[in-house]
Amino acid sequence: MQKIVADLHFHSKFSRATSAEMTLENLRLWAKYKGVNLLGTADFTHPFWFSALKKNLAEAGSGLYQLKGESDEIKFVLSTEISCIYAEFGKVRRIHLVFLMPNFAAVEKFNERLTNIGNLYSDGRPILGISAYNLAKIALECDQRAIIIPAHIWTPWFSVLGSKSGYDSIKECFRDLTSRILAVETGLSSDPAMNWRVSDLDNFALVSNGDGHSLGNIAREANIFYLKKGEALTYDLLRKMLKEGSANFREHGFNENNSHFAYTIEFYPEEGKYHWSGHRACGYKTDHKNKSKINPETNSGQKSKVADENLCPKCGRPMTLGVIYRVDELADRPVGGKPENPASYKSLVQLSQIIAESFRVGENTLTVKNEYTRLIREFGSELAILEDVSPSDLKNQTNERIIEGIMRVRKGDIFIDPGYDGEFGKVKVFKDGDREKSAQKSLF
Repeated sequence: MQKIVADLHFHSKFSRATSAEMTLENLRLWAKYKGVNLLGTADFTHPFWFSALKKNLAEAGSGLYQLKGESDEIKFVLSTEISCIYAEFGKVRRIHLVFLMPNFAAVEKFNERLTNIGNLYSDGRPILGISAYNLAKIALECDQRAIIIPAHIWTPWFSVLGSKSGYDSIKECFRDLTSRILAVETGLSSDPAMNWRVSDLDNFALVSNGDGHSLGNIAREANIFYLKKGEALTYDLLRKMLKEGSANFREHGFNENNSHFAYTIEFYPEEGKYHWSGHRACGYKTDHKNKSKINPETNSGQKSKVADENLCPKCGRPMTLGVIYRVDELADRPVGGKPENPASYKSLVQLSQIIAESFRVGENTLTVKNEYTRLIREFGSELAILEDVSPSDLKNQTNERIIEGIMRVRKGDIFIDPGYDGEFGKVKVFKDGDREKSAQKSLF
């Protein structure tokens, strides 16, 4: 079966805090490096970027596109993310949604409707004063095949289930349109296993995307599909595989011999910047398991200065409640519980980080860049190296510390300091001292 690796959510150079290098040409190049063959276009609501898409993309099968003049396997699907800010049911809601559309005509209709609501020039990810429900309704009115994916659904501040401004269920937000939501994005701070604890999510495919603002973060999370022999990828087939990717469908009607959504590539959720709860200004974080609280700097127990476990024990101000807390709040299954036959997942660490740790240098150094490029040239793509290339083949091409790092990632033998309150967590392949030891022994 043909393997499709898809990253459907990231941003163009017209989004705030995004690299100027996020152009179509560079996206195509980095897709090849990463091993991705289906990319979202990102930001189709931005007028300048949309003009660039129409100028530089040509049809490449029903509902998919490729760069003009290129004949490789890398395809694009028209995509964008929109931020909705509005009040509903007595609460301010801040919800991010990803939209996929099957053609330029549908995007033009959609964008025209949105120009009456907000300024599309201000940001590649526009902020609109409209409810998520009404925005989804507009998208479906423009084309019934629109794919609507609530983005990073657990992020505290900007998501459909977030602790700060979200709802308590997908249905509470989308009501009679809930059946038109085919997938939800788990986000960097959660993985599928966490989402499996919420049975309401069994109705949706659990997708993962890089949400990258720079080229190196393309496909740090990604979706893996398999196509049966002789079947070509189209927009409608992508939509069908997402629709059939839910745990409920997989339990009753799944056939692995058909084209299907197979698994996701995951960031370690602890590395996400909202995994644990905490108050960054005070340097305090907690997973809520230890009621005495733990100071991450001293690792010592502290008695809370306040009675409410959701307030910072140092200053008494509200903490940002993390994803792990919010999942536990909405879960109706225990830790480790899951539906009958969900799509699987793999947690990986990016190759550039493994190389950097192995050489004890920064990820953006020339040393890392040269080794990364050399390995990609030899083995084809980053995902191939991280998932498939054998240790014996690697041994002929790189040093033992990099090989050990890759093997550790495959086994999940890594070291994690969870993120909280907007601060990314730290994932290390080697703990202090391991790199020196690994230089003195052979794996094979």
